[in-house]
Amino acid sequence: MRDLKIPAQRHPEKARRPDNAQPKKPSWIRVKAPGGDGYAETARIMRDNKLTTVCEEASCPNVGECWSQGHATMMIMGDICTRACTFCNIATGKPTEDLDPFEPGRVAEAVRKLGLNHVVITSVDRDDVADGGAEHFSQTIRAIRHRSPGTTIEILTPDFLNCDPSVLEVVVAAKPDVFNHNLETVPGLYPSVRPGARYFHSLRLLQRVKEMDPTIFTKSGIMVGLGEERAAVHQVMDDMRAADIDFLTIGQYLQPTPKHHVLDRFVTPEEFAAYEKAAFGKGFLMVSATPLTRSSYHAGDDFARLRAARLARLATA
Repeated sequence: MRDLKIPAQRHPEKARRPDNAQPKKPSWIRVKAPGGDGYAETARIMRDNKLTTVCEEASCPNVGECWSQGHATMMIMGDICTRACTFCNIATGKPTEDLDPFEPGRVAEAVRKLGLNHVVITSVDRDDVADGGAEHFSQTIRAIRHRSPGTTIEILTPDFLNCDPSVLEVVVAAKPDVFNHNLETVPGLYPSVRPGARYFHSLRLLQRVKEMDPTIFTKSGIMVGLGEERAAVHQVMDDMRAADIDFLTIGQYLQPTPKHHVLDRFVTPEEFAAYEKAAFGKGFLMVSATPLTRSSYHAGDDFARLRAARLARLATA
């Protein structure tokens, strides 16, 4: 039995990699340690419903703030990912269990108990499942709609790279309010950062969602500080807009362990502000670009702004 708390067992494919130094975080990255009654209550609901969260598995720096407000991003389809992205702290390997048919109901119950107005659901990659988990996502969306009809739903999906293209239709038919799939980095860094994925496949996935249902908001994000050039980040923005992506997130890469991809540098808040200004200029409806930005950070507030921005643009069209 693997102990996923031990780094060498959590990431067996990284065990023989050389160590990379982890620089001290600058003042603008540091956050308060998790704690408080709200945090404890969110943790209790997650444990009672036997749910996994990406907040914990990916070592998100914002977990204290979000959980204290009752916001948790639930990660479905298990806690072992079949990919081995070099930036990610989620455990990797061959999943030992089939998809849990009761998980969608438990997720829906947790959303109801938390009283969420907006929820983000993500997952590991499951290349061992024929449809990549598309039907599981669909069932989870429908279960949440049934128990919390007023809750808006945002999903952060895998790329379904090894599946029949038609599986995407299953997810889109469930009508999430936001369909998010992260490009993660610039295409030139894919071989070292996201070797199991393909940049243009991920881009086309998001474009296909918009073609199937133009009412669904599409969203994608990248990390910076991995060694990318500024011009390459701007090209990613252009590629996203060509695919009609509505919402862009940009956040600082934080190296989880010495075995993970080396941190090239800490991008300054001023550089993030410049990226945000440039992205709005390129036509995104919503942009979040700060050192601590993550896909689901302040997702509910951002969704309200995203919806308002669409209505404002339609009014002037």
